[in-house]
Amino acid sequence: MDNFPAHAIFNHMTQTHPILIVGGGLNGPVLALAMAQHGHAVTLIDSVPRDTRLQRNFDGRSYALALASTRMLDKIGVWHGIEEHTQPMREIKVSDGHAGHGPSPLFVHFEQGDLDDGPMGYMVEDRYLRKALLAAIDATPAITQITGTPVVHQETTRDQVSVTLADGSVYSGALLIGADGRDSGTAQRAGIKRTGWDYGQTGLVCAIEHEKPHDGIAHQFFMPPGPLAILPLTGNRSSIVWSEKTNAAAAIQAMSEADYLSILKPRFGDFLGDISLAGQRFSYPLRLTLANSFIETRLALVGDAAHGLHPIAGQGLNAGLRDIAALVEVIIQASRRGEDPASPLVLARYQQWRRFDTASLALATDQFNRLFSNDNPLLRLGRDIGLGLTGAIGGLRRGFVQEAAGLSGDIPKLLQGRPI
Repeated sequence: MDNFPAHAIFNHMTQTHPILIVGGGLNGPVLALAMAQHGHAVTLIDSVPRDTRLQRNFDGRSYALALASTRMLDKIGVWHGIEEHTQPMREIKVSDGHAGHGPSPLFVHFEQGDLDDGPMGYMVEDRYLRKALLAAIDATPAITQITGTPVVHQETTRDQVSVTLADGSVYSGALLIGADGRDSGTAQRAGIKRTGWDYGQTGLVCAIEHEKPHDGIAHQFFMPPGPLAILPLTGNRSSIVWSEKTNAAAAIQAMSEADYLSILKPRFGDFLGDISLAGQRFSYPLRLTLANSFIETRLALVGDAAHGLHPIAGQGLNAGLRDIAALVEVIIQASRRGEDPASPLVLARYQQWRRFDTASLALATDQFNRLFSNDNPLLRLGRDIGLGLTGAIGGLRRGFVQEAAGLSGDIPKLLQGRPI
């Protein structure tokens, strides 16, 4: 293939590449690296300018990486660039509670010893993960990156698919992969409909500094308006993912920093001492959205473009990486057999592999959120007993840990850290 600068823009020209990926967030770059390392030329199209992606200041955004996800990042050569900036999650404590009253005495305590392979996962800040991905892309000649220009049109024929960018340039290939989020333009242009609903909740996201060490312990408090996750970062800092009813969340997000903390502190408690904000505050609506199909003619969807889940289980990015690992494995194996990797039969294998697992996860997170985001005393009693039993029965506890670590089910080879 022709080699072009990573950020090049070509007006009114057509370039041909075997695989086109739309979306430069996290899933798109991971997919591009995995495909390129298995011998495929890739064009990665990102509507966001490169300088925006490379912001170096901490803005509060962080991700929980399941153990299986870290193995995949290691396999594609990214983990070594972020490992020193990650925080292992050695324990997870789940409890029921009320603002100002602390957690219920009945809780599930997942410990590192419940998993033979090591920590259950790692926390990493957005700035480090994104920088490592972009550095790896820059070092991979098989990837051509186009940034700062959105796709405005796509067209599929029997033999190829093409996309037209806002500047008039056209790129063609054998397969188009949408990694462009919950409002995926790739899916919309392909006529793929979505199913889902709004939870009437908003996620409030920030990072905090605290006086006492967190000791690598992640906490999940189930409050009546929605769950509150406290996830350990490096140093005496934690990432907060805090669900509130939509109207209340809008009012909280608009508050001053002092007033915002005055609402958070009673929910958080004092077990880590005094707390203060570190970085920016974010909010986003919580809704379930599933693409009715993960595939179309010469097209596949991954990550949030295929499924947007409630963050209650912290599986959003991990589910996307599972999509990618499955899709790469299907395509590579098909290519080795001499099949067209974008044929309907090949893409159907990817959808069959991922759709049931995704639907099951979506249903589980939906029902879990409905069960815990209320103040019904009978439900509270039942779920506290359930949490207590889960924590007391070793087999159940280990099963939950295996699921959270991404080590259960039909695991793609990249997530096992194995070659395809």
